[in-house]
Amino acid sequence: MATELEEVRPAVLGSWPTPLEAAPQLARALGLGVTDLWVKRDDLTGLGGGGNKVRKLEWLCGAALARGADTLVTCGARQSNHARLTAAAGARLGLRVVLVLAGSARDPGDGNVALDGLLGASVVWAGDVAHEALDPLASDILDQLRQKGARPELIPYGGSSVLGARGYVACGRELLHQAPDLVTVVTALGSGGTMAGLVHALGAGRVLGVDCGAIEQPAETVRTLVGGLAGAAPDPTALRIRLDHVGAGYAVLTEPVMAALTLAARTEGLILDPIYTGRALAGLMSAVAEDEIKPGERTILLHSGGLPGLFGHPGAVARSVGALTEFS
Repeated sequence: MATELEEVRPAVLGSWPTPLEAAPQLARALGLGVTDLWVKRDDLTGLGGGGNKVRKLEWLCGAALARGADTLVTCGARQSNHARLTAAAGARLGLRVVLVLAGSARDPGDGNVALDGLLGASVVWAGDVAHEALDPLASDILDQLRQKGARPELIPYGGSSVLGARGYVACGRELLHQAPDLVTVVTALGSGGTMAGLVHALGAGRVLGVDCGAIEQPAETVRTLVGGLAGAAPDPTALRIRLDHVGAGYAVLTEPVMAALTLAARTEGLILDPIYTGRALAGLMSAVAEDEIKPGERTILLHSGGLPGLFGHPGAVARSVGALTEFS
């Protein structure tokens, strides 16, 4: 596996390194020191609205190009950030993109869905299904494309594979250069690749993942991916994962997440999304309240992007609009 990974040459899709910015007002609001909290701005990766998937797609698209692919196929939720950025990567590289998405064409075409269309992707609507049901549909699309003479490449759900996680090994190394004294990096845990790459680069003790409910076995998924990167999987008890912010489900806005979105916006002008980064901050807030993250420690919130998804989330939009006050 190591030899195969070393032979892949990543495509150039993003702008690196991304900034590491202080968040003194947010730190103070959480009860931390004003120099304790920093934000790794992986929402500013440069391609297609930005986000953490760009780092993964550089490696995955590099492998696809090396194999002579002319089409990228991937799957995800209706408001998938990964699908949007795969569409953007395909546009940048001159590749056709087919997205297999949960939901229906009758659903609102807002948020990431609007950008999927703008970027030129084709969509196969899978209906109201769990993400595990999308893989067989994507395989069928691959077969259909091959029968038509195309050379398709499957990009895994969320871009999370051992190869895709290499992008967050690089991010971890960036962070060590930018903040060698970092104690904890807090990240949303979706499909697992982002956390896995960070764990490989920084060690399990310095990475706190906040589960978003995107997959059924987040800890085992991260452990398997780290094992693929390192040659040996870490002790499951070494992984720091919070499972307490999933709430009623992946797409459901919770009160702690809405509070996190509001606090970030009103202290730092920082816009998070209700599925991933909002949960990451809510988890960080819980960790501070429980003394898992302490004042005096350099703590980094990974801003993994996802802003377009905010505009595709009716609950978050309604709550945000409802917070407007009239001048008097």
